[in-house]
Amino acid sequence: MYHDDFENGPSEKKAYRVGFAAGAVSAIVLLAGLAFMVNFLYFNGSALTLLNQAKIRLVSGMIDQYYYKDVPASDLANGLLKGLVSSIGDKYSAYYTPDEYQQLMEGITGEYAGIGVVLSADPDTGVIIVNEVYEDSPAAKAGIRAGDILVSTGEYQAASGSLEDFVKRVRGNEGEKVEITYERNGKSHSVQMKKETIQTPSVTYTMLQAGKDHTKIGYIRISEFSSGTEEDFKEAVSDLEKQGMEGIIFDLRTNPGGLVDSVTKILDAILPKGTTVYMKDKEGKKTEYISDEAHKMKLPMTVLTSGKTASAGEIFAGAIRDYDYGTLIGTTTYGKGIVQQTFPLADGSAVKLTIETYYTPKGDCIHEKGIAPDIEMEYEYTGTEEEYGENYAYEKDNQVVKAEQVLLKEIGK
Repeated sequence: MYHDDFENGPSEKKAYRVGFAAGAVSAIVLLAGLAFMVNFLYFNGSALTLLNQAKIRLVSGMIDQYYYKDVPASDLANGLLKGLVSSIGDKYSAYYTPDEYQQLMEGITGEYAGIGVVLSADPDTGVIIVNEVYEDSPAAKAGIRAGDILVSTGEYQAASGSLEDFVKRVRGNEGEKVEITYERNGKSHSVQMKKETIQTPSVTYTMLQAGKDHTKIGYIRISEFSSGTEEDFKEAVSDLEKQGMEGIIFDLRTNPGGLVDSVTKILDAILPKGTTVYMKDKEGKKTEYISDEAHKMKLPMTVLTSGKTASAGEIFAGAIRDYDYGTLIGTTTYGKGIVQQTFPLADGSAVKLTIETYYTPKGDCIHEKGIAPDIEMEYEYTGTEEEYGENYAYEKDNQVVKAEQVLLKEIGK
């Protein structure tokens, strides 16, 4: 799933936002040129034997001599680097070209130039679907809605390439014009718009009126943990508290992860003193994140989870569970209990590697098993598809309704 133009993390659909970024990064000088790079690999750890070096030079020469098109040396070098990292066999580790790394960083900061939509590709058909349209974005102003199928941008047909290819064409510089053709209910529509700087909203919230007494239940949806999420979260809580919130629902059902610093700072504002999460590297070195006593929430709370709740989203859910601080409702989470760190290179490219395994406060490693909710409940929405896209109603969302019921009981109403 794409937030318009950037990677998103583990999902059942094709996606590639950084799922989990952490810590300081190191700059490494990228040694340009294919042959020079091969020598670098060999003399720094014997990654390649002399025979393999000769084979790479041979294959490179064959491509240069016999392939029917000219191939830039940079493409060969990028392919070799991507193959080197992918040979680890870890789907979360990757080599990024300068352009790809720029997209990655836009995902982390939550700011980019585009049309303001969340996109995904159907894994079977490749059809590009609009999952969400940001309020006041170019797409929203042009009338695009959640559920629309994007057919083309300009002369480029979505069916002719990947989601990544399409995304590159709807992002760019602020002020650039873009034409989008989309389908809705079998009818085709074309609209023009200008790309704008989009600040991806990672926190949305509202006050729900639950039960016969219209008890005030705060609802906070955290779509990801980016660099601006902590501040947005604090503003949401402050506003809801001023309105008289008596209980709170945290919705992490489509949260693919994000920054460890972001989620742990938010947990510090919720939980009492203690460990919120800890990590171990392959040498057993431990990194621990701690919540202090300065701030903590004393309201009844629930957390909504799904199979798309992953990584940092699972750190949040796991900490709430281990402190017995709230009720988890929904389905078992994704199961990503490992940490990646991104190492930028001098030419603007980068390498992302899995460096640690993380554990919940009570020492549970959730990797490849996820976190089971306290109340297992498949998602159901009783409204129509159009109502869901245009006028989502919380009272028609069975998991939100269940969360309200749990909170009302705890509140004593």
